[in-house]
Amino acid sequence: MTLQQLKYVIQIAECGSISTAAQKLFISQPSLSKAVSDLEKEMGITIFYRNNRGAYLSEDGTKFLSYARQVIEQASLLEQQYKSSPPTRRVFAISSQHYAFVVNAFVELVREYGKNKYEFSLRESQTQNIIEDVRTMRSELGILYISNFNREVLLRMLQNSDIKFHPLFTAKPHVFVSRNNPLAKKSVVTLEELSPYPRLTYEQGLSNSFYFSEELHSTVDSPKNIVVTDRATLFNLLIGLDGYTISSGILSSDLNGDNIISIPLISDEFMEIGYIRSESRPPDEISRRYIEHLKSYINHYKY
Repeated sequence: MTLQQLKYVIQIAECGSISTAAQKLFISQPSLSKAVSDLEKEMGITIFYRNNRGAYLSEDGTKFLSYARQVIEQASLLEQQYKSSPPTRRVFAISSQHYAFVVNAFVELVREYGKNKYEFSLRESQTQNIIEDVRTMRSELGILYISNFNREVLLRMLQNSDIKFHPLFTAKPHVFVSRNNPLAKKSVVTLEELSPYPRLTYEQGLSNSFYFSEELHSTVDSPKNIVVTDRATLFNLLIGLDGYTISSGILSSDLNGDNIISIPLISDEFMEIGYIRSESRPPDEISRRYIEHLKSYINHYKY
């Protein structure tokens, strides 16, 4: 087993394709395939399953990838210590549901490490993709919520993937609406009062199960529904169509402006928002710093 082979495994896992990984590594696809096959034979495991759409990690491969990343990180630290090389490039990735405070904390993290070399990723993604990103180590952390409705399903998925949910705070549901929406004058709203307005929700792809929805009360019937993929579009539609969406109630005026307001929704449900991470490896320095920034912004906007 060589460091080069471990780097190959990491690149394939990130690309989801041997051919794409070979292009990025500037080697031929047959050479890359042989290197990985030799490693699989040496370790006595199957690291990747192959199909027409690419390559994806086996259960053994997921665990192997975790160790491979640690070995490569430690090797980089050794080189930096003894070869007087430039500072190691910081690599960090987060996958999250669509929350402004996640972006705020990310901004602070980038500012903190801005004088160093870094490659950071922030992916606002679908719920199942967030779990998969953390499972395959594509992202160090994932941000999502758990409720009474989805708790059993999501916690079982996380447990099966050796991922743990760490609560950050619990919020009662609110609705986001435009300042010009007739509901904006109310101190609280009910689900019945929302019925005449377009309901805006985030696309969940092929796994469009109610359990993966980013919004509470996803099973409540609504005559007007619009599905979007990004936060900017959703907020534009809130303003342009007098729509609404159900969320945690935490808004950031420095990112979203003052055209959107938050109103408490009368409901027995709740949103327990937290971060998920793999239990197979401890959080690194950047992950710990990001969580600290996250908690700071949550406390600021919560109150």
